[in-house]
Amino acid sequence: MKRDTDFDAMAKAPGEWLRGTGSESDIVISSRIRLARNLADFPFIRRCTDEDRLSIERTVRARMESIAGWDDIQYVDLEQLSDIDRLFLVERQLISREIADSDGARAVAVHPSERYSVMINEEDHLRIQVMNSGLDLQSAWESINELDDTLEGVILYAFHPKYGYLTACPTNVGTGLRVSVMLHLPALVITDQIEKVFRSMQKINVTVRGLYGEGSQYTGDFYQVSNQITLGHSEKELVTLVGEDVVPRIIEYERKARAFLVDKSHEDLHDEVSRALGILSTARKISSDETMHYLSKVRMGISLGLIDDVEVGTVNKLFLQTQPAHLQKLYGRILSSSDRHAERASYLQRHLITGNGSSSLN
Repeated sequence: MKRDTDFDAMAKAPGEWLRGTGSESDIVISSRIRLARNLADFPFIRRCTDEDRLSIERTVRARMESIAGWDDIQYVDLEQLSDIDRLFLVERQLISREIADSDGARAVAVHPSERYSVMINEEDHLRIQVMNSGLDLQSAWESINELDDTLEGVILYAFHPKYGYLTACPTNVGTGLRVSVMLHLPALVITDQIEKVFRSMQKINVTVRGLYGEGSQYTGDFYQVSNQITLGHSEKELVTLVGEDVVPRIIEYERKARAFLVDKSHEDLHDEVSRALGILSTARKISSDETMHYLSKVRMGISLGLIDDVEVGTVNKLFLQTQPAHLQKLYGRILSSSDRHAERASYLQRHLITGNGSSSLN
């Protein structure tokens, strides 16, 4: 495995979760499947000593290094990283905020494509995830199943013949599987239907989180929808629940809300999208939250044909590259909050204003 990760080079690309390709990609940002696994010979993380955590990290790293074909996997020692580098990996959805903010020995192994990553010493000893752009849960499940088999070939998991895989949190016991789909739902927000839709999801054990998972805020009209429990359900049942029963219904609701806005208040919608693009193209200072808010409207405007000459791929890229850690990586220096607001505005202008100096509205 490689130990030298070039974060500056990574910052220039959008990452897998914002590639903007795949089925239903105008609404579905990404599909992710995560597995929680623990080593049989160690206590759960909350009962681990510092020596236990260090021993787990070293054991997993050694076993990964023994796997044939894993020479190009990048192994990152999170304990040794700066706060900005850890935040950078959170923004790219390669690690969780929990592992970034925790202490002690911890690491992440990342595939060069950024489709796969394995966190070591998160809430569980291992958190394995596979992420695809667009709605593509079946392929994600097949990939993570193969990855899990490979790791289980060199690591002895904690497993009970009656209860399945044993995990730190009871809601993960069984398969340890979490199926998540990130959705962009601006029309349901504008029409005040979002809470009603999500209340109906809770009745079937589906939970909704913000952009960066548990405890994060709903910014940019991004929502992560996932299964709440795993015990008593097979992997196939959970993938079907989220991918075939829940997400298509939410997509249908969002499409109806967009159609309603176009039919009933086209001028108001066009004005709202135009204002958003205008602010992003001319502001001299702008915060990260404001940027997410206005980029969300621009992204919807592109999908509804209200904006020309700005590609959805450009908007997806800006969602990521205007985040605090990415911005500082791209500028190659530490920026104060005020400086970030100014540099973010400058960065947005360079990417949203056309060659004749005007933004691109129909």
